[in-house]
Amino acid sequence: MLVTMLLMSTTIAAPAFAASITNKDGDSVIVTIVENGNRTELALGAGETESVCPSGCFVTLPNGDRVALNGDETVEISGGSAFVK
Repeated sequence: MLVTMLLMSTTIAAPAFAASITNKDGDSVIVTIVENGNRTELALGAGETESVCPSGCFVTLPNGDRVALNGDETVEISGGSAFVK
């Protein structure tokens, strides 16, 4: 019984995952994030990485592309384009 309770508490306390966005360009970029109906703009300086969208969102990238993220992707911005892994 104690082992079951410990396993359940570990499962409940597991960390949430989030997508990450990395700006590999030499200039700052701004991405627009819509999560749970809330719109925010995120400025990423050259070489910066931010964790976003732990429960999914839509991201509008600097080139105007819009992508849906589930919260476990890695997005790299390079040459003005984004690559989702």
